[in-house]
Amino acid sequence: MSFFLVFLAIVIIGAVLFLGAGMARSSRDSGAGLDEPVPTLPPVLLPAGAKASDVDRVRFALGLRGYRMDQVDEVLDELRDQLTSQEREIERLKLALEAAGNQEDPKE
Repeated sequence: MSFFLVFLAIVIIGAVLFLGAGMARSSRDSGAGLDEPVPTLPPVLLPAGAKASDVDRVRFALGLRGYRMDQVDEVLDELRDQLTSQEREIERLKLALEAAGNQEDPKE
């Protein structure tokens, strides 16, 4: 019988805590949307025409909760490498286009 009373007390305490947490959440303004960014932190921005060197200069603020730094670094390194590859390909194609334009002789 005492085991049942201990179990019942634990269930009641858990239910009270669960309901209390739910009421605390609902007391906040739920229609406000996302929280405003912390004004003391610098913004994390990339320019409109981001290049690989811009990705290297991005810095994120540290926080208690967040992403694993090694995963973020890996993704940013991959992004930088892809941007570098695209920049090289664009430059190669521009040079090929200019060379093809210079090889054509006007027929007039």
